Amino acid sequence: MPPKGKRKNSELALEAIDLFFTTMISCLYALLIILLLPILMSKSSRTFHFIALLIGSHLVGLASELQSGSYTINQDWSQEQDYERSYFVHAPDSVEPLPLFIFLHGNGGNAERSMQGFIKRHKKLSKRYNMVFAQGYLKSWNIVSERSQAPDREFIEAIVTKLTEYSNVKDSDAVLMGSSNGAALVNQFAIETKLDHFSHYITVVSQLNAWQHDGTAFKAKGLDNNYTESVVPLKGKCLMNVSGANDKLVPYAGGPSKGIRAKDGKLAFVDAERSAFLWAQHYGYKGEQLNQPSESSEEMNVFSYLDGAVVHYNMKTRAHNAGGALTEVMLLEFLNQSNP
Repeated sequence: MPPKGKRKNSELALEAIDLFFTTMISCLYALLIILLLPILMSKSSRTFHFIALLIGSHLVGLASELQSGSYTINQDWSQEQDYERSYFVHAPDSVEPLPLFIFLHGNGGNAERSMQGFIKRHKKLSKRYNMVFAQGYLKSWNIVSERSQAPDREFIEAIVTKLTEYSNVKDSDAVLMGSSNGAALVNQFAIETKLDHFSHYITVVSQLNAWQHDGTAFKAKGLDNNYTESVVPLKGKCLMNVSGANDKLVPYAGGPSKGIRAKDGKLAFVDAERSAFLWAQHYGYKGEQLNQPSESSEEMNVFSYLDGAVVHYNMKTRAHNAGGALTEVMLLEFLNQSNP
């Protein structure tokens, strides 16, 4: 029987082996260590215990890989304290780090259900990006007079900062896409953020609203949602907008919405074609606003600036369902664009 306070060598060996495989799983060095295992096992169990501890403590510091699943960010604001905000991740297998593709649902939407539908419809895209689906507080995003007053820009920035720490996440060429109320947040994010990880923005059925651009300058939301501060957004980005010519909720020709409220009545929008031009102008376009489409078909008119770095799709027969006409091919073609 061993002296009191001491353990058998076999117990130490088992503990070492357990620690070894716990810390080494998913590690790039696992194969090398497994090959060395017989050599290490030929030493005394105490020596092996020390080596396993040394290796394990070193490898714990290595960046881990992002896994598919649900994650949270905690935030404080006027409506909540230390509130857990959810987002969902689909991380495809890849030998190289992949950029982020973040999707923002519309008002009343659900991030997890959005993820399931989006990935099913966009199989190629979902293999090229680490897909992220963020959940809006009260199922909405904080634009002008929405129910949510949450700090949504900071939420998205916190997600990006956290996820780019993982070894399989690229820290550039990120994409931010939103639908309706989510697209309004994409516009506001592009206006305000100083985080330079993003290369492409995609807004579906929400061009700039009249609070975000007053005809003279882009506007920061501000803590009071009064949109009084003029700001200069980051340059060198690509932007796609998809709008429905028959949309009454977000009027294609601009003016007040039939249903979205604002502080002074109904939320007013910039003309969709004008909105695309304002972004193109900011990103470096020097010409006049296009008054004729660059391309046209039965289903859509396409207004393209900067060789496609800024592109607007007018879905001729669609209303607030215009996003249904946006195909994976169109998305992939746009994401291949660059704006030097």
